[in-house]
Amino acid sequence: MKNTGIWLDKDKALIVTLENGNETLTTVTSNIDHFHIHGGSGTKFKGGPQDVIQDSKYLMKEKQQIKAYFKNIITKINNTDALVLFGPAQTSEKFNKELHCYANQKSLQTD
Repeated sequence: MKNTGIWLDKDKALIVTLENGNETLTTVTSNIDHFHIHGGSGTKFKGGPQDVIQDSKYLMKEKQQIKAYFKNIITKINNTDALVLFGPAQTSEKFNKELHCYANQKSLQTD
């Protein structure tokens, strides 16, 4: 029986696997860019015009990087019998959602 526990956040995932009394620890780094978008340039006058920052392109890039990170983790946990997720709520919830989508796609391909 193969049991797996994953602690993950946006920077890395620590995967602990217990199988036949042996434990292994695997670290997967995310390679997600951390964007720090600052406001546009403005004038010295209060309420003056400002440049608009289009953060949608940064969010789209981050979303693609997160999907690639999750797919990398999924390849490391194939054929596990039990899985437990730990870590910050948003990241583990997003991974859980991606894992269910992957499982649904996998079952559709095998049927």
